[in-house]
Amino acid sequence: MKDNFLGGFLVFLGACSFGVLSSIVKTAYKAGYTLGEVTGIQCFLGMLMLWSIHFIVKAVHKPKVSASTNTPLATSTTQSPESTKKWKVCAVGLFPGLVGICYYQCVQLVPASIAIILLMQYLWISIIIDFVIFKNKPTIIQLATVIVIILGSSLAAGMFNQDITLNLTGCLFGFLAALMYSLFISTSSNIGNELPKLEKSALMITGACFVTFLIFPPLFFFKLDINDKLYQLGFLLALLGTVLPPFLFSIGIPKIGISLSAILSAAELPVAVTCSFFYLHEAVYFTQWIGVVIILLAIALPNLKHIKKTA
Repeated sequence: MKDNFLGGFLVFLGACSFGVLSSIVKTAYKAGYTLGEVTGIQCFLGMLMLWSIHFIVKAVHKPKVSASTNTPLATSTTQSPESTKKWKVCAVGLFPGLVGICYYQCVQLVPASIAIILLMQYLWISIIIDFVIFKNKPTIIQLATVIVIILGSSLAAGMFNQDITLNLTGCLFGFLAALMYSLFISTSSNIGNELPKLEKSALMITGACFVTFLIFPPLFFFKLDINDKLYQLGFLLALLGTVLPPFLFSIGIPKIGISLSAILSAAELPVAVTCSFFYLHEAVYFTQWIGVVIILLAIALPNLKHIKKTA
C-alpha cells in the first residue's frame, strides 16, 4: 500500500512538472527571448545535467573488482551490442527535439491553456500510429475514447466560443508537436531498452540538442552574460521538463502499473490550464474547463477495469 501511494505520488509530481512548462516558456517570451534561445538552453542544460548525473551514478556503482586479478568480476570476451545501438537511441532524440520546437512555437502563438490541449492529441494519434505501423487494431473502447477526446478538445480549445480567436499557424504547430510526441513514444519504447535509464535519457536529449542547434545555431551563447535570466529560466525548463519527469516516472510507474500511471499523468493538462489562468492571467472559459474534464474522463475510463483487476 505504501509503495502504491509513493509510486502514484511520484507519477503525479512528474506530470505536474510537465504542466508548468508552458507558463515558464510564456514568461521567457515576455522577457524578450526567442524560440531558438528557449529550446536551445533547455536542451543544452538538460543534456549537461543528465550526463553529469549518469557519470556520478556510474562512479558510485562501480563493478566489483577481483582482488587476485584486479579485473572486474563480470567481464565479457565479446563486444557488447549496446555500443552499436547507442547511435540509434541518440537518433530517437530527433523527435523530442522537434516536440520542443513545435510545442514552444505553439505556445508563442496561442494561449498556454490551448497549447497543452493540442499537445494532448498525441493520445489518439498514438492509437493511429500503432494501427498503421505496428498493425495493432484498436478496440471499440479505444475508438470511443478517440471520439470523446476530439469532442473534449473542441470544447477545451474554445472552438464553440465566439470570444476566442485561434491562430491557425499556432494550432498547426501544436498538432505537429502531438505527432512528434506520438512518434517519440513509439520509437523510444522499442529502442535502447537494454541501456541504463539515465544513459538512455542522456543519449536521447543529446540527439534532441543536436537537432535543435542544427535548426537554431546557438549563437546566443556568445552574447549572453552568465547571470542572464535565460539561464535561470532554462534551468527550470531543463529540470522540470528534461530531468525530473523521466526520473520520477521510472521510479513510480513500476510501482503502480501503466494503467494508473496513464490516469495520473493526465494531471499535466489541468495543471497547465490552471497555471495559465492564475499565473499568466489568461482567460479560461467555463466551456473550456468542461472540455478539460471530458478529456480527463476519456483518459481515465478505459483504464478503470485494469485498475480493478490489480486492486
